[in-house]
Amino acid sequence: MANQAFHAVPQNRSSGLELPRAGWLVFAALLSFGLSFVVPTTEASGLLIAMGVALVMTVGFQTLSSHQSKQREERLFASVDRVAGNDSVAAFATNDEGAIVYQNDAAVEKFGKKNGATLVAALGALFASPSAVLYRLKVKAEQTGSAREDVALRRGHLRLTAVKVTDDLVLWRFEEMTERHSAARGGDGISIPMLNVSNTGTVLYINEALRRLIGGREAALDRIINDLPIRSGSVHEIAALAGPVRATVVEVESSGGKREIYLLPVLAEPDSPVVENDWQIVDALPVPLLRLRPDGQVLAANRASRELFDLTLEQDPVYLGSMVEGLGRPIADWLADAAAGRGPNRSEFVRSTKLERDVYLQISLGRVEDKNGVTLVAVLNDETELKTLEAQFVQSQKMQAIGQLAGGVAHDFNNLLTAISGHCDLLLLRHDEGDPDFADLEQINQNANRAASLVGQLLAFSRKQNLQPQVLDLRDCLSELTHLLNRLVGERIDLEVVHGDDLEQVRADKRQFEQVMMNLVVNARDAMPDGGKITVQTKVQTLDFVLERDRAKVPPGRYVVVSVRDEGVGIPRDKLPKIFEPFFTTKRAGEGTGLGLSTAYGIVKQTGGYIFADSEVGEGTCFMVYLPVHESNQVATPMVAQVAPETKARLEQKSGVVLLVEDEAPVRAFASRALRLKGFTVVEAANAEEALEALEDSALDVDVFVTDVVMPGMDGPSWVSEALVKRPDTRVVFVSGYAEDHLTDSQAKIPNSVFLPKPFSLNDLTSTVHEQIH
Repeated sequence: MANQAFHAVPQNRSSGLELPRAGWLVFAALLSFGLSFVVPTTEASGLLIAMGVALVMTVGFQTLSSHQSKQREERLFASVDRVAGNDSVAAFATNDEGAIVYQNDAAVEKFGKKNGATLVAALGALFASPSAVLYRLKVKAEQTGSAREDVALRRGHLRLTAVKVTDDLVLWRFEEMTERHSAARGGDGISIPMLNVSNTGTVLYINEALRRLIGGREAALDRIINDLPIRSGSVHEIAALAGPVRATVVEVESSGGKREIYLLPVLAEPDSPVVENDWQIVDALPVPLLRLRPDGQVLAANRASRELFDLTLEQDPVYLGSMVEGLGRPIADWLADAAAGRGPNRSEFVRSTKLERDVYLQISLGRVEDKNGVTLVAVLNDETELKTLEAQFVQSQKMQAIGQLAGGVAHDFNNLLTAISGHCDLLLLRHDEGDPDFADLEQINQNANRAASLVGQLLAFSRKQNLQPQVLDLRDCLSELTHLLNRLVGERIDLEVVHGDDLEQVRADKRQFEQVMMNLVVNARDAMPDGGKITVQTKVQTLDFVLERDRAKVPPGRYVVVSVRDEGVGIPRDKLPKIFEPFFTTKRAGEGTGLGLSTAYGIVKQTGGYIFADSEVGEGTCFMVYLPVHESNQVATPMVAQVAPETKARLEQKSGVVLLVEDEAPVRAFASRALRLKGFTVVEAANAEEALEALEDSALDVDVFVTDVVMPGMDGPSWVSEALVKRPDTRVVFVSGYAEDHLTDSQAKIPNSVFLPKPFSLNDLTSTVHEQIH
């Protein structure tokens, strides 16, 4: 144990035998043995000997018990000392009666040796009424194992921690902490009474002005303010030394759940100890405050509010309504209700109109009545960060809703386009190029494909489109695209493509990457109506640390960065965070849909990349796309059915049995006819239940299941899993108008399965089925 550490065991709790009592028992035992020799009868002699033996055994047992108890205590205190002995914070151990049985070096140095004294007596000089606090902590520690509470001191506060060691031993720590919040702000340097409290109402700090007012220190908020709970900006009764006084209470949230509370003057009571008629007394407060007439005219403003609004009251009258907006009703009505005492006394959220940037304020009004009439005290809290987070949450909810809507719309459109393009393919089989109807059918087919591309664009910003990633060399990809980009930008704009040295490959959907580049270049073109230069540059960048910007975190690694820079008008700083939102556009009505950048954002994110934008008004904009460098050992994505052009061109007659399950009748009709034309035997089912019923026929031999993924009742993966129990070797083709991510997890559990996205052509379907069979 530490040099200064000690322990003491209370007498009434000793498990051993006191020395005088043990001596009497030994004397009684010897007396019994002596009497056994002089008694006349053998029975009496034997009884006395037995009594003596019993007394000797009792002494021996209790002596042994006492020794073992002392050893246990020594081991226990040794364990406590290992934990607390070298702690720089004062630590005590007390028994169940509150007596100190251990203290470490720090406790001896601070409090002196308190051998056998109670903890209440040891702390009596440190803060007022320690018994209630210690009892509360001891009870809680016995129930939960530990407890902690902060107690106010004259300077700072004391943190008491109680830990239950055994049923009758509690370890205490007393950590004296200086005030880090209010005191650091110079609470004793202002003449306004103020205090700092915890979220449970424990007083952590009281400045000198408040100590003079209430006559000293208090440990709890309810000992200072009589009419809790606090309503910030309202008048409350203060338990002053000279009797109750009234003050306007301003409450400000601080860090760690703490609260700063200021007591402001009430002009109706000029003789009150806390009141002065000079409004300038509140200039030192870090909280913006306004004094208003009922009509909203600003009568006075402290320094914080003047700095917030850049106010100069010496000029023309200033009204609150000219500085803020957003109540949803006239500000004059709100002020009139507050001045008349009508309606609930709640705060309102508003937006400042005097500042270039968006600043949201929470305003609480307090009504003050004096001989000059009614005035209002407005307490302002900057809630811009809260409102920004709220707006981001609302935007994410909106994006999620739009994504769900886009997914549902795309599913229905893809079914329609599958039926349209599919039946068009069937008609083209019966018409050659010399037929008068061939050109019309080609137009139908081409426009159906254009509609399919539009659906894919709709899904892009919701990140639900089907991608067909492949390894790309961006030099080759951009080289092929440059001719089209030059036609898009026109003759008045110079397009330059610059590639960095040692450019590495990426893995992305080529068609979708080209879509991103076209969208970015078209935006750059539109930003330069008088012409200019667009620079497309590629390079490899290695990030050694996480890149954090625009609420995104780019993990360390190697990236191919594609930048598109223009010399256009630029994007205002307040609009820059919104440019990737769907339907947001800075162009005039009819000049843009607001889907270009949101589509690019969705494609880049689904590819696993990141996109950022830097812009200065009048200097131009630069978009940067980060795509991870493709490593040759990366695992490929789940298989999606892809049919080579030569396979489509040389499609031969097939044979095999196909169970076609599709709830959309037009799609089922086209698919059935297409497969039969190519020599397959087709068994149709409108839903999963019909398919399972057909498979109950053991004589039916099926080679391939072709099934929609999403259907009423049982979905595709569910019925296929059930069917494969009895037909494990059957191949599967999943088709869907939704993106493949609806299927990825389920498809991984189903062997010999591929995915064919809608809309698909006649050749896509028949070639995929043929590949599965063979």
